[in-house]
Amino acid sequence: MGFFDFLKPPAIDQGVKAFQETSGAVLLDVRTPQEYREGHIPGSVNIPLQSLSTADQIPAGKDAPLFVYCHSGVRSTQAVRLLAQMGYTTVKNIGGIAAYTGKVER
Repeated sequence: MGFFDFLKPPAIDQGVKAFQETSGAVLLDVRTPQEYREGHIPGSVNIPLQSLSTADQIPAGKDAPLFVYCHSGVRSTQAVRLLAQMGYTTVKNIGGIAAYTGKVER
């Protein structure tokens, strides 16, 4: 591990793989609906960051594994903090779709 490794964003490709390998996991896209329509990771659920605190639509219990992404990793970082405050216990920021090399759906 290098001295500046903390500056590297999360590796979204690895995060998507971990999501796929985790039973009962939810892949949460916290971008706007417009951004989601422009391209999203297959299997993801779109709940914009602005709506997250009032959302009852997270399709899992508070202990379900949540893998969160946005465009660059900034909103997903905020979402992870908010979800933890809301009582979700297994939340992981996997970064931004801008760095994703896999297939996207439109």
